[in-house]
Amino acid sequence: MSGRGAQAKTVQRGGAVVIGAGPAGLTAAYELRTRTDLPVTVFEATGALGGISQTVVYRGNRMDIGGHRFFSKSDRVLDWWLAMIPPEAGGAQALAYQGKTTRVALDGGAPIPPEAPAFMLRERSSRIFFAGQFFDYPIRLTPATLRKLGLRRAARIGASYLRSTLSPFREPQNLEEFFINRFGRELYETFFRDYTEKVWGAPCSEIPADWGAQRVKGLSIGSALRHFVRGLVGRDGGARQKGTETSLIEQFLYPRRGPGEMWEVVAARVAGAGGAIRMRHRVDRLRMEDGRVAAVEAVEEETGRRVRVEAPDFVVSTMPLRTLVRALVPFEAVPSRVRAVAEGLVYRDFLIVGLLLKRLAGKAPGEGLLRDNWIYIQEPGVKAGRLQVFNNWSPYLVADPATVWVGVEFFCNEGDPLWGEADEPLIGRAVEELTLIGLAAPEDVLDGTVVRMPKAYPAYTGTYDRFEVLRHWLDGVENLAPVGRNGMHRYNNQDHSMLTAMTVVDQLVEGRRDPAEVWAVNTEQEYHEEK
Repeated sequence: MSGRGAQAKTVQRGGAVVIGAGPAGLTAAYELRTRTDLPVTVFEATGALGGISQTVVYRGNRMDIGGHRFFSKSDRVLDWWLAMIPPEAGGAQALAYQGKTTRVALDGGAPIPPEAPAFMLRERSSRIFFAGQFFDYPIRLTPATLRKLGLRRAARIGASYLRSTLSPFREPQNLEEFFINRFGRELYETFFRDYTEKVWGAPCSEIPADWGAQRVKGLSIGSALRHFVRGLVGRDGGARQKGTETSLIEQFLYPRRGPGEMWEVVAARVAGAGGAIRMRHRVDRLRMEDGRVAAVEAVEEETGRRVRVEAPDFVVSTMPLRTLVRALVPFEAVPSRVRAVAEGLVYRDFLIVGLLLKRLAGKAPGEGLLRDNWIYIQEPGVKAGRLQVFNNWSPYLVADPATVWVGVEFFCNEGDPLWGEADEPLIGRAVEELTLIGLAAPEDVLDGTVVRMPKAYPAYTGTYDRFEVLRHWLDGVENLAPVGRNGMHRYNNQDHSMLTAMTVVDQLVEGRRDPAEVWAVNTEQEYHEEK
């Protein structure tokens, strides 16, 4: 039976349901299928695998949404990735992956065909574009940096940092105070404030310090200086770089055709192990009974047909928490205070304009590219927050290597004028802004496209200060496990999201349940958050 409004169909009774086919959801699905005997059904609302880690293809050119470096201090995650996609073979590069805990057998140097998935070992390069000049990120106190800043500004930065060191905010109440403690007011106002406020659409003084505690962690002037000095005497050539602050890593793994290639491989393995992946199926009802999820329903986008899983043993959810709570029925099953927190959670949305260029401004044909993976745009009066140069992520992302394929990133809220602007004006805006700051010229633009990504960044504003109310209630739902970035409303990297899924399955296999352990991922061991 098909057609709009068709009767819901029970596809199975029992088993595991995974909501969302991003990194956390597909990791959970793979772990469940390979480590338990539970049938697994994955519901994905869109037509893309990988969530924000997908690869978008436009006329043969591939776009990485947000830029994804495959780097983790977790051996478990790194080994898991390498078990899915092998590294490109070849001498020293292959040896870089042979850490003492690596459990993945390498092929000893046999080439991997160009059409096959493979990891490349890439050099990380990112800079800040400020006042018409490029500055290394993280900032390096080199003669070139001091010359660009000017002696007067450099002296103010040093004096400001010294003041913050001697008289810090004892308990930072917001992100501005957190940054000032770490870097001093002058450096914060020069290189951190404007970009951070572009990303979050709010003054740093209104953003809780928790964001900095999670995302900046060990990064400081001191750590950057130590890293710089270590670089003068040599560095670890491997992909693990365990002693390196995440913001300072200099090498990372990258799938040839972008991050989505990883999740396409994982999805194929899930299906090969008997899991069902239902694309364009949006979960909109989770029926509650006696403190458990008693049924999960999804609607198929194309037909409107409803699909129902009765009495699931286990439900792993990566859907945004606001959407999850709205889907719980009956309405009375969720206390009003919990609904209020969920409704007040804030998300920051993201759109990226892909531009195909003959060249970047200032570069003659054949002269080469800017070396950056991405460039943070700190210029006032420019809405663009960051520029990605996809050629530098992987040559496989570009259909014609004689062209330059870039992504101009904008941060906004769904429903903003910018979000609702038609594609052509948005492309024009991106070209205009790159021209304004001297990085592109209109006559070099060959093509363009726009990709919108809603709920890309869970924000620590709104009702986040009461988040524990929502978290503790969810912990009480016996067979429900929220994981991942939006599933936990936590600004995790993809490896942290994967670890939350792995931890949930570990507990299931061991016959125990400890939600606090899942929430502790990215707050423990080398990912410790200092609050």
